[in-house]
Amino acid sequence: MSTPPALLRMVELSGAEAMWLLEGGGLGRLVLVRRELTTVRPARHVWEYGRLIIRTPVPSRAATYQVDEIRAVPGTGWTVTVSGPAEVITDPHEAAHHQRALPGWTHGPHDTLLRLHPKAVAGFRLARAVG
Repeated sequence: MSTPPALLRMVELSGAEAMWLLEGGGLGRLVLVRRELTTVRPARHVWEYGRLIIRTPVPSRAATYQVDEIRAVPGTGWTVTVSGPAEVITDPHEAAHHQRALPGWTHGPHDTLLRLHPKAVAGFRLARAVG
């Protein structure tokens, strides 16, 4: 006899809690539009001085960044999405610092560091429904 799946619900997070979870994560996805197609690329991030520094294989001027931690067996976890304008970090000293601090991709033309200025933050906690 099988057990019925647990009832799950999504609870919206406050902006402060979503940012706290974002700071604790390290791996996410950069979602952007390139050549009129939505593209999703893996990325690493760090929160620094009110901005999100993202190491990714693609440059972008505006981006949406998603981070989540979903535990499939108990059906709990969280997801956070941040969006806003982004700029490529061009200062060689700052870029070298972030390349040392953030694990990432092979150094080369497709290794890009972005500074994302968050304008919108949305987060949800996945939880078991009561009753």
